[in-house]
Amino acid sequence: MPAPATPLTRLTHAISTLLLLLTALDTTLACQHLPPCHTTFPWDSLNILRHVAPRPTRPCQPQRTLFPFPEDLLHTNQTQQAAAIARHILHNLFATFSSHSLPQHWNQQQHQRLLNNIHHHSQQLQQCLQDSHALSQGHATRNTTRTINKYFSRIQHFLHAHNHSACAWDHVRLEARVSFQRLHNLTR
Repeated sequence: MPAPATPLTRLTHAISTLLLLLTALDTTLACQHLPPCHTTFPWDSLNILRHVAPRPTRPCQPQRTLFPFPEDLLHTNQTQQAAAIARHILHNLFATFSSHSLPQHWNQQQHQRLLNNIHHHSQQLQQCLQDSHALSQGHATRNTTRTINKYFSRIQHFLHAHNHSACAWDHVRLEARVSFQRLHNLTR
């Protein structure tokens, strides 16, 4: 026979339940409270990217869609998953633009500013994910990571196949513009 519930026992259970609910709510909302610069990041990056790389001195051949992005990754309702995807895209953008084979006509000061902007935003997302304890990678996240890595691997392969030419970098710059727009859609 269960012990009779006293007001103290009920209060203890109510407090425990409330703490569990608040912890779950805090975890859910952790990535939703990013600093105001979070919302302007993609547009700031697009503006910096425009100043980093003026058009190549000679016209480039138009290319068909070289790097099909898995658009289904952008359709998530889970804030932490969206933040993890965005952070992984930023990590790969940073690695791509940290290359030592950039075209000489690119503005080095703006290039460094772009890298700083990407790094800063990536760190904000990392902190958000740590605060929400969302860093444990599940099966879906591993698949997502592989998919994003494949996408950026195709970009690296394209650069290598075209000897890191100014035109190849111009195509990559245009693809980066699309990536920043995707980041905006993913994290808004």
